Amino acid sequence: MWFTRISINNPVFATMMMAAFLVLGLFSYQRLAVEQFPDVSFPVVVVQTEYPGASPESVESDISRKIEEAINTISGIKTLSSRSYEGLSVVIAEFDLSVDPALAAQDVREKVAVVKVGFRKEVKEPRVTRFNPDDLPIVSLAVRSDSRSLRELTTLTDQVIIKRIETARGVGQATLVGGVKREIQIFLKPAEMESLSVGIDQVISSVRSENQELPAGAVTSRESEKLVQVQGRIARPEQFNRIIVARRGGQPVYLSQVATVVDGQEEEESEALVNGKRVISLDIIKS
Repeated sequence: MWFTRISINNPVFATMMMAAFLVLGLFSYQRLAVEQFPDVSFPVVVVQTEYPGASPESVESDISRKIEEAINTISGIKTLSSRSYEGLSVVIAEFDLSVDPALAAQDVREKVAVVKVGFRKEVKEPRVTRFNPDDLPIVSLAVRSDSRSLRELTTLTDQVIIKRIETARGVGQATLVGGVKREIQIFLKPAEMESLSVGIDQVISSVRSENQELPAGAVTSRESEKLVQVQGRIARPEQFNRIIVARRGGQPVYLSQVATVVDGQEEEESEALVNGKRVISLDIIKS
């Protein structure tokens, strides 16, 4: 080889060339940019469609299969899969890496817009989104306590811990999973409501109007201007019992006469476990 002959006949030249390549490599290595979280675009499009009250079988036949058949005609699809849950359809379309993610999402939207015309009126508007790895949590924290109830721990986590975490540098969002939030529940008494001729709409309207804060204008003086606001929001659960829902024979009908107010909690929609014990999970997403 010519390169071998030159190196043998000119050892000094070969040595200098190797040294030059070594210096150039070290110089380039020091300036080589390395990104911890590179911005990589994945050509994956997700279509989520809600069908309230429908069984997984109905969701599969009425929504998922129709969306799959429409999307399958798009060129460049690598894999196409769907998942049908109770009241929810999720269709995932993965395209070849050579396909522009924005263009792929637009093609999917056009196909879904055509097929959604044939859906039942109970089906909600399909949501077409692009898969973004940045939306996945990078850290998950578990919060548990031996002295606080799950509801108290949820309130502490939601009002204190999450707010402090979200102020940290690099944190975009913190999502709570497995918590149980406080909820004031009002259980109506049908027999008492019928005897007092009180309707459900009257109860709802009274509770909504009596539990709010309203602006009342401003008071202006020569030195300053102060805003006036009516503080009407209920602070304690027992105060709901004193809400007047109607008047019969000139006498007020209180909420306590037609309903029972319970300081309870929301229905549990998620659960987080660590070593078999209930905890509250905080999924942290980077900014």
